[in-house]
Amino acid sequence: MAELSAGSSVVPTGTRGDTALRIAESAMCRDGRVMDLETFHKWFADLGRRIYTRAERVPIDELEGWDSDPVTGNIGHRSGGFFTIEGLDVHIADVAVPDWSQPIINQPEVGILGILVKEFDGVLHCLMQAKVEPGNCDGPQLSPTVQATRSNYRRVHRGRATPYLEYFRDTARHRVIADVRQSEQGSAFHHKRNRNMVVEVTEDVEPLDGFCWLSIGQLHRLLADDDMINMDARTVLACLPVAHTGLADVLRPGADGFRAALVRSCDPDAPGVWSMGDVLSWITDTRSRTDVRIRRVPLKALPGWRRVDGRISHESGRFFDVIGVRVEASGREVSRWCQPMVEPHGMGVVAFLVKRVDGVLHVLVHARVEAGYVDIVELAPTVQCTPANYEVLPGPARPRFLDAVLAADRGQIRYEAVLSEEGGRFYHARNRYLVIEADPGPGAQSGDYRWLTVHQLADLLRHSHYVNVQARSLIACLYSLAAAPAEA
Repeated sequence: MAELSAGSSVVPTGTRGDTALRIAESAMCRDGRVMDLETFHKWFADLGRRIYTRAERVPIDELEGWDSDPVTGNIGHRSGGFFTIEGLDVHIADVAVPDWSQPIINQPEVGILGILVKEFDGVLHCLMQAKVEPGNCDGPQLSPTVQATRSNYRRVHRGRATPYLEYFRDTARHRVIADVRQSEQGSAFHHKRNRNMVVEVTEDVEPLDGFCWLSIGQLHRLLADDDMINMDARTVLACLPVAHTGLADVLRPGADGFRAALVRSCDPDAPGVWSMGDVLSWITDTRSRTDVRIRRVPLKALPGWRRVDGRISHESGRFFDVIGVRVEASGREVSRWCQPMVEPHGMGVVAFLVKRVDGVLHVLVHARVEAGYVDIVELAPTVQCTPANYEVLPGPARPRFLDAVLAADRGQIRYEAVLSEEGGRFYHARNRYLVIEADPGPGAQSGDYRWLTVHQLADLLRHSHYVNVQARSLIACLYSLAAAPAEA
């Protein structure tokens, strides 16, 4: 796998220079060049009073425009677009729970998640959208410039056109900084992928109502706020090229030991516990030896799942429900629609354990199997689960390191926020995201766990289906810590 380009000099403000250093300079611009954060919060609050979605629960059978197949029970839109809710039968050998069945979202379309970037006074800024989704807990969240499925941007809904889409459909006149297909939640989607893009423009681009230009440093500050930066924005930010040997000259970690170790971890020359060849061989070996059998089956035939009270629920009362919602919206391409949604039970925990090895920060990643992945295994956070679900599962199913994460003291927590998952398919899905500096001992990287540097993760993110969406969110949060001011 090719390494990212490297250099050692600081890029003068206003020159094109090396992309990673220009991104680092933008990360250090914590007040922005277009609007400061105080102005942003006033703008965002005003927008929140003007745009909204109101999602009213309705029985699945009463969703206008959606039908349940009389033979399979599968739920689909009459247009044939958007997505379907189907059944999945899963067998994974040699795990604590080897067999189960579940509803799954089948959305074969590859959508576009794209952020437009442009220099203002020599500093890169991102064009962000304050977007309301029916599954959001409380008002709008910051999303990419474009966040659209193929059905959306082809206007199957017969609504307004997607703003700024042309910059991502035809990039010939612009500079592509990142362009890679990435997965979404393999526990909820069957083979779902989106094209994650960052495109730089030099021409004037007027922000429409609901859009604003923010520096990467401002976005990093907003990542500390609960439910502010949405999942789709986080995954695109994680795909930015950040690895570079000259980062320390730009980010200036000083005497902050954690930040210094994190910045070193972004240096392609920094030594890792494992070489990239070892990492790729480990992933390939895990994929090759994992016995996974997946069958799409009729939704109405799923054992353990019941269609009662207008929703689909597991007989244990755990995991998630498939519900129906009727939506009224302002500030969207369409003002009214109906759809099924997945409503998780309980708040999840998504955490990286990190430690310093010879002055270089390493991240403990899990080679995780999920039923909906395209290629069986992707690298996941150290812990990714909803703890309450394990009350009805066998004891051996309890995730490794969950107890260490739940017991971490405040002095070990480097990052913590409650962040929402994608509000277009998930209803009030929230996870507690954590970065915890702790060494769980010499046996930590046995089996499906390994210590990786940040630059190794950044290198993997240039390619599809290596790093899962929860880990990408945490990587974006890690990047935000690299440019954070030292604590007093």
